[in-house]
Amino acid sequence: MDSLLILTNIAVVLLLGLLCSFLAKKLKISDVLVLLLLGILIGRLAYNGQPLFVFDNIFITAVGVLALVMVVFDSASRFRLDEKNSFSRPAFKMIGWFFLFTILIIPSFTNILFFKSISLNNVLLSLILTLIIVGTDLDAVIVMLSDYGSARAKKVLGLLHTEATLNTFLVVVLPFIVLDIINNLSIGQTGAAISFWSQLWMLVLQLIVGIGAGVVIGLVILRTMQRFYHHHVSPIILVAAALLAYVVAEHLGGNGAFAVASLGFLFGSFYVKEKPKLQEFSSMLSNMLEILIFIILGILIRLPLTFDFITKSLLIFILIVICRLAAVFVSTRKSDYSLKEKFFISLSLPKGIAVVVVVFFFALYNEQSFATILNLVLAVTIYSLLLSLVLDKLSRIFLGNNAGNSHGKNIIRNREIKRKKKRLADLS
Repeated sequence: MDSLLILTNIAVVLLLGLLCSFLAKKLKISDVLVLLLLGILIGRLAYNGQPLFVFDNIFITAVGVLALVMVVFDSASRFRLDEKNSFSRPAFKMIGWFFLFTILIIPSFTNILFFKSISLNNVLLSLILTLIIVGTDLDAVIVMLSDYGSARAKKVLGLLHTEATLNTFLVVVLPFIVLDIINNLSIGQTGAAISFWSQLWMLVLQLIVGIGAGVVIGLVILRTMQRFYHHHVSPIILVAAALLAYVVAEHLGGNGAFAVASLGFLFGSFYVKEKPKLQEFSSMLSNMLEILIFIILGILIRLPLTFDFITKSLLIFILIVICRLAAVFVSTRKSDYSLKEKFFISLSLPKGIAVVVVVFFFALYNEQSFATILNLVLAVTIYSLLLSLVLDKLSRIFLGNNAGNSHGKNIIRNREIKRKKKRLADLS
């Protein structure tokens, strides 16, 4: 493929993405929704029977792997099991119940509606769908949190913020365990029959190798970074270490996502010089990839805009919302949240970068067996963002009239002032 054509496509996509992100911020809607819809739109544009925007497979794979590595690392570095947060325990309970209800309900209906037969492979694919859709968007929750000033609203949004922090890590790791199981089953089908215990051992071995690679590389790199910091070199070393952990684990037959997660967890637990600056850099790099990821995903996945698919996918989304309602009401039955607040928490399930990156990575396999699940996840993502958009407009009904007062605006203004001061200090 002509390199000039690829560069032209990247430049146009980035320009359109930036314009759409700016427009979304002006309209106060999710830029994730706008970028996904933009990708779906331009993915259907053609000239002389050929797609107007085409990207090289190697470039798409490289962007996908880099985005996955950075999102996994960033989420794992912020994951805290022992963090003293009053919302941690209720958030864990809510996540656990949500996982349980969706695993019990969604795979069965997915097989009935979208697969012609019930098989182990189809059940596992449905399980991947379940593990992905329980994720919520951390950035969206943070934006909402900064817009509300009342104590009750902050309590509700604090719980959502903590939940998003915890489930992001799970969403970017657990689906790859199921993917390893599917790959092991395919090896057993193409070669000699593999027993259940042999497959289980292969899975455990892949996880051990992945965790081991991440821990070894993490100990070497982080021990060095405890004594050494340079504002230009250290961030590059951190990104290189994350990529190295993924590559080494994959070459050794391990799970690359677990390797990066292990490295990120060590980074979050260890003392490292100027850790906040390094975490901010990893988040910035992740954010830089978002525009490309969102738009290219819309181009890669040709979402079927048929009445049959839309009605079936909407039914799955309604079932997900019902599971969410059940999880919230069960986990908060002994709390002092009001009925309106429980409904607000239940309906707040927007998907974001973590879900999109995992879907993007699965789309790189280009296998027909994944197509149905990926279409369904993308549709559920769009529905969840539309629901969150409506919910945000009606938030005063759920959270009271004190929401969105000047206190929230002052928080945003103070954050902007701090960021500007920090940039000036770095430049000096």
